[in-house]
Amino acid sequence: MNTFGRCFKITLFGTSHSPVLGVAVDGCPAGIALDTKWFESDLARRKAGALGTTSRIESDVPHIESGCANGYTTGDAIRIVFENKNIRTDDYRRFKVQPRPGHADWVARQKYGDACDLSGGGIFSGRMTLPLVAAGVIAKRLLQEKHPNIKISARLLEAGGSRDVAAAVQAAQEAGDSTGGIIECCVIRLPVGWGEPFFDSMESCISHIVFAVPGIKGIEFGAGFAAAKMRGSEHNDCYIDAQGHTATNHAGGINGGMSNGNELIFRVAAKPAPSIARAQETFDFARKQMAPLVIKGRHDVCFALRLPVVIEAVTAIALADLSYNLTGVAPE
Repeated sequence: MNTFGRCFKITLFGTSHSPVLGVAVDGCPAGIALDTKWFESDLARRKAGALGTTSRIESDVPHIESGCANGYTTGDAIRIVFENKNIRTDDYRRFKVQPRPGHADWVARQKYGDACDLSGGGIFSGRMTLPLVAAGVIAKRLLQEKHPNIKISARLLEAGGSRDVAAAVQAAQEAGDSTGGIIECCVIRLPVGWGEPFFDSMESCISHIVFAVPGIKGIEFGAGFAAAKMRGSEHNDCYIDAQGHTATNHAGGINGGMSNGNELIFRVAAKPAPSIARAQETFDFARKQMAPLVIKGRHDVCFALRLPVVIEAVTAIALADLSYNLTGVAPE
């Protein structure tokens, strides 16, 4: 399904090479300042063009078709549309018979048959992070209005296992290959008690939407997998004051599925982009034999370079949904 959220709800539509793609956002209250200028900064952070990113450049101008008037939200569903202009559909036709390793080509054809759209990766493309970022802008605006002290930030910690991101990307590009990365996201000044145990815990909701981002393969909160190597005496975060602050933050700002007032911190692993310039050997389903495959086109060497703002966006969306109480009313 293309919908996430219960009270603050987003629905994606379109694909990488469809005439338009976008997002419908329902549950945003009236009176939130919002027009196209609010989208400029985050959309620019996601844009391609830098070393290691795709050469496909789109204008990515958001068209707000409903839900806003005179620079403010109206309380109705907000529909935002982007145009796809720089497309090369013919580059993808052969992948129905010779699916690209690491892509969803083969499983998409098994699920949807010959009608499946593989152009640009279709619904599975990194292009679909564009409407996610747009929805994230709206979620950030809601949070800023209702909880102005909350701040969400994400950064790329490493690429290809190296803190020298530029060198790792350069090396992968020169090899005709790609590389993945680790993104860290932090949320400060989050009120205590957000999250609804059992199945709507803070970790559950954030993980759900994070794994909707194409290419994400793992997530850890706080100490994460390192906690398995620790003892309780090491991992326990001891309280140091009446406000609930702790000496350490191995829990990542979450206890019992709820925010505990400390910094919410998690990291996600993004895989290498599967479309690479170097030749590969893979199965040709038409000829029923192995055959060489050279993928031409415009692809990211390191898509993780463009992911920090996407991770911020999906985090904001999850938090905006969790900010509503059980009556569906956003708390003041």
